[in-house]
Amino acid sequence: MPEPITALTGKPTAALGRILAGLQERHPHLTAGPVDDCPSPDEPGHPEYHRRQRAEWALRRWETATPPRYRQAEATVPAVQDWAERVAADPATAGSLLLTGTTGTGKTHQAYGALRHIAAAGPSTYEIRALTAADMYGLLRPNGSPRGVEEELRRLCRVPLLLLDDLGSAKATEWTEEVTYRLINERYNACRPTAYTSNLPARAQGAPDLASALGERIVSRLSEDTTVVGMTGPDRRRAAA
Repeated sequence: MPEPITALTGKPTAALGRILAGLQERHPHLTAGPVDDCPSPDEPGHPEYHRRQRAEWALRRWETATPPRYRQAEATVPAVQDWAERVAADPATAGSLLLTGTTGTGKTHQAYGALRHIAAAGPSTYEIRALTAADMYGLLRPNGSPRGVEEELRRLCRVPLLLLDDLGSAKATEWTEEVTYRLINERYNACRPTAYTSNLPARAQGAPDLASALGERIVSRLSEDTTVVGMTGPDRRRAAA
């Protein structure tokens, strides 16, 4: 027996009930077809709709944190893309990223591109901070920040995603080593992903490296869960001049 058309409405109002009854009387063989009430990707309620909303919000945050020169940055190196996708999927297990290479090989461009790649994935949370190592040391010196040294360091340690550019470029002192150790150790213990760039390799035989610039304690922590990507090639800035 055909399904009565009233089955589509549950408990119709009196007026609607009369209309449906009239339709049923005139068209006794009319049956209720399937109803597709699932939202499309362009409608609220669909996971893809909400992912796009998160991505739009995150990309605005990324643009705010990014200098104008790098606002068109894209991560084109497969290892950098892979790291960014791991961060978007699960920041706590993604580890950190270290881009090494000589001046002008595109390390900073790739690092900002990685942050953009993460934003475009529509992560559930997206809060970033990007600065150079020199700027970080300036903030953490006495009177370097109105918030105070400890508060500024705490903010850098706790931001969910950090980009620290030109690691190892400052003159090595006990103070810079201690500050850098505190930052990296706190983020390492909390499993917060960080993108680092450096002109120095992590370790090198008979040549300057991060171990000599920052100390073995720091490099030891970096070596455990950090994806190291070596950037090679000529100085792109000179080539573009």
